[in-house]
This record gives sequence, C-alpha cells and structure tokens, in this order.
Amino acid sequence: MQKIFTMHVDVDAFLPATEEEKEYMVQMRPSSTFFKDGVKRLLKNRVATISLIIILLITLSSIFIPMFWPYSYDSMLGVRPGKPVDASYNNLAPFTYGKTELKMIDNGEKVFPHVFGTDASGRDYFVRVVYGTRISLAVGFFASIIVLIIGMTVGSIAGYCGGKVDLVIMRIVDIIYSLPDMLMVILLASVLKTTLGPALEGTALEKIGSNIISLFIVFGVLYWVSMSRLIRGQILSLREQEYVLASRAAGARGGWVIRKHLLPNCISVVIISTALQIPNAIFTESYLSFLGLGVNAPMPSLGSLASDALNGLSSYPSRLVIPAVVISLIVLSLNLFGDGLRDAFDPKLRT
Repeated sequence: MQKIFTMHVDVDAFLPATEEEKEYMVQMRPSSTFFKDGVKRLLKNRVATISLIIILLITLSSIFIPMFWPYSYDSMLGVRPGKPVDASYNNLAPFTYGKTELKMIDNGEKVFPHVFGTDASGRDYFVRVVYGTRISLAVGFFASIIVLIIGMTVGSIAGYCGGKVDLVIMRIVDIIYSLPDMLMVILLASVLKTTLGPALEGTALEKIGSNIISLFIVFGVLYWVSMSRLIRGQILSLREQEYVLASRAAGARGGWVIRKHLLPNCISVVIISTALQIPNAIFTESYLSFLGLGVNAPMPSLGSLASDALNGLSSYPSRLVIPAVVISLIVLSLNLFGDGLRDAFDPKLRT
C-alpha cells in the first residue's frame, strides 16, 4: 500500500502516456477559416437556412424546368400553320385542355396538363411564370453585382482618401441622390430603348433586348449611391484604427489596405446591402415591365405577367396572384437570408 506522506518518487507516474490518454488530455480545436466559421453559424440559423433552400429551389426550378417542359413560353397552342385559330386554348383553367387535346385523350394519347392553365393568347402559363422568374432573378442578380462593384469602389476611394477627393465624390453622390428615382428610371429607359435598339441589331445582345441592357445601365448610373454612402461611412470610422496605421507605417499601399483590412470589416454592410439590392432590382424591373419598359415581348417577366393579368382580373384572378406570390416569396427569402448572412459573417459579432 502506497504511503501518503513519503519522499519516495512514484515511478509509475512517469510512464509514457498512451494515445488514448493523449487524446483525452490534449483537446485541440481543429484548424478553421473565417469562411468555414461563418458557414457553421449560418447553418445554425434555421430561418436563414430555410430561406436559402427556398431561393435555391426557385432558382434551380427556373433554370431546369423549361428544359424538359413540353410547352414553350412563346408558343401559342391554338395557332397552327394552314389551319384556323383554335380559340379553345385561350384562357384555359388549370388542368383543363383544348378541343384538339381532348380528342387526343379520347383516342388514348397522353397529353401533358396545363398546370396553371393558359393565357389569353393560348400560351402555357406555368412555363411563362417559371421563365419570368428566371428573367427577374437574372436581372436582380446582375444589377446588384453592378451596383456592388461601382458603389464599393467609389465608397472605398472616398472614405480612404478623404479631403478633396471625398468632397468631390460626395457632391456627385448628393446630386444623383437628389434626383427622383422613378422619373429618371422611366426617362433613361425610354431614351435608351430608342437609342440602343438599332445599335443591337445583328449582334449577340439582340436576343437579350434593349430594355434589359438599358435597365442595367440605369442601375449602374443611379442605384450605386446608397451603397457608396454606406461603405464610405464604415471606412471613415475604420481608417483611424491601429492596424490601419500599422499597415501604413509598414509601407502598405492604399489599395492593399482597403482590400485586406477595411473591406473585410465592412463585410456585413456589403452583404446586407447586396442582398437587399436584389429584391429592389426585381421590383424596379417589375414596374418597368408593368409600364411596358421592361423585357421585350413575348419574353415574360413577373412584372409583365402581372401587367397582362390586369385585363382579366375579375375573371382570372389567379394570373395576378401567382406572380405576386412568387415575387413576395423571393423578396422575403432574400431579406431573411441577408439578415442571416450579416449575423454569420460580421467580424464584430464573432465570439
């Protein structure tokens, strides 16, 4: 029996530890990165995760469903070469068929149903909603990228340089910010529509249409000012920090300091502003299409579908409800996902 009060050394205490004992005693945190930590925090947020799943489902559906759907967004089912127009295809209710399709069903042939029915021109409404969702998402995404690049560049330069550079840039921003948005958007879209139309004939951009390109130009001219103001304000408060002073003392250039120190600490503002810019771009495209300045017919968008549905609102209310619900679902999901990204990737919220 080992004595408690003794001066003898316990030799067993100095035996080499086993691998199991080492793993138990030494519990080291696995190496990680800023992105991995942010993703882990994002996945713990259930609301943001569900919103991300909804956005991915809507995006993937708008991309892949038109590839195998038997109807095209611009094909009029009642119009056939050499035959009179079959009006039975116009304004079909969901899961109903035209006269020719009913005869085919009676003969034992399989006919793919019209899930949302057809519009006044006899076009399948489901594929038009799906294709319109694709157009609206594409416009919102690319427009937000344009706004992000211009606003982040201008705001970073103004906030870091300060002085006369900041004064000149901010006066330009104030002038653009004071312009009425809707009036300028309508005027620019109308002017660019007439000037870009002849210039795009015979080019690869002709299929996209002058209205979409003019919409991107409108966003590049008008909608970057809010982003630049937010980033400028963040950089003005961060450029006086010690790590920025240390980088300057070490000989770092201004562009390197902005990329490596200032913009990463503005990531929350950049993420939430970009995420909110996408639904803003979708709304802008929707009311421009509603006014006839959006996508070129017969190409659909959610705004043009809602505009067309007003003609038969009392008889076919579902044609207005469906694109309105899709727009609301996209906007709500993007807003909730943007909030989740801000909470997950904001360096100031890390513990």
